[in-house]
Amino acid sequence: MIVIRFFKALFGIYAFLIFITTLLLVTPIYIFIFLAYSETKSPHIAHRVISRSWARVLTWVFFTPAKIINTELIDPKKTYVFVASHRSQLDIPLYALSNKNTIRFLAKAELTKIPLLGFIIKKLYLSVNRADRADRNRSFEIMRNSLNQEISVFLCPEGTRNRHEDPPLLDFRDGAFRLAILTKTPIAALTVLNTGEKLSPNRAIELAPGTLYAIWDEPIETSHMTLEDLPALKEKVREQMISHLMKWKASRHSANGKYLEENI
Repeated sequence: MIVIRFFKALFGIYAFLIFITTLLLVTPIYIFIFLAYSETKSPHIAHRVISRSWARVLTWVFFTPAKIINTELIDPKKTYVFVASHRSQLDIPLYALSNKNTIRFLAKAELTKIPLLGFIIKKLYLSVNRADRADRNRSFEIMRNSLNQEISVFLCPEGTRNRHEDPPLLDFRDGAFRLAILTKTPIAALTVLNTGEKLSPNRAIELAPGTLYAIWDEPIETSHMTLEDLPALKEKVREQMISHLMKWKASRHSANGKYLEENI
């Protein structure tokens, strides 16, 4: 066990150095796009060309290729409120590869203070100080404007990484579901199945190679909903995610990998 953890740590250090190197390489490209194109055009180019390519390179060199199930359910020409489970730093490139839509992530405000990466987050995505009510309201209006510009938003309704397998999900916050209902935007849920097994939220330097799996559910239309439907919508999405996570957990103890056979 100690030997395995040692090699995972070495592999994690390798991956961290690769991440820093590629960050230094892509930052000038992001800067060029932000300067050369308008505020309405630059997010589409930056995300679809740079962010997705960067994410693909990272998953290749980390030896953690992504397998996204049910991608056909997501229309690349439509705008969505995307929600996803969150357990690992590997989720971020997986999110970027999960669909072909232009998206803006909602990130914690403290991430904007990270050199270089913080600049990209400020220019390309959305940030929020969850402890500040005024900032939460400001972020909500920015997300509404993003949807009006036909740019999807991507949120983690748990609010932070779930560092434990039990419960499989933390309690969901209302924000994503309130946004989807008030803007009449369909909500699409992505359940990430095993990134926590490859890069634990509790041992962030210990990386294991292997395929990353995630699965989309059918988007839920909200055009007929009011805020009275919010609790039911939130619970429906949560139950869908828990169902996938429990099936995945059971399949890990199955010799025939039944879950993957049924869903891939």
